[in-house]
Amino acid sequence: MSPRPPILINRLDADRLQRLIDQADDKDRFVADCLEEELERGQVVDPEEIPEDVVSMNSQVQFTDLNRNRQIIRTLVYPHALAKTEDGISVMAPIGAGLIGLRIGDVIDWPLPGGGETKLRIDAILWQPEREGQFHR
Repeated sequence: MSPRPPILINRLDADRLQRLIDQADDKDRFVADCLEEELERGQVVDPEEIPEDVVSMNSQVQFTDLNRNRQIIRTLVYPHALAKTEDGISVMAPIGAGLIGLRIGDVIDWPLPGGGETKLRIDAILWQPEREGQFHR
């Protein structure tokens, strides 16, 4: 596995994600552990300090699954918002957890349950709350 790119995480997102990790049950433990590892290595900043090219919660992201050469557009959401977000991907889904904090152009090797791995590249951020001035969602 190649080294992971540095990540930036909005302080409000980090607090909410830590609560999700703390409440995770056995079926979500793999993703929760991966997400916690990302929070620990990430730089946490105030929402107003998140650059426009960083994936934060509720961002609509265009990314490529390089293993399958497939471009995907998804909105990164908390599990409770999944049902009301048409193109949503939960941050507690294996691939969703790998997106948080990455910048446009970043490539990450991301573990999957069962020992597999995928390689993701961030191509664009089509919508981002911080860019729209929505700091307290």
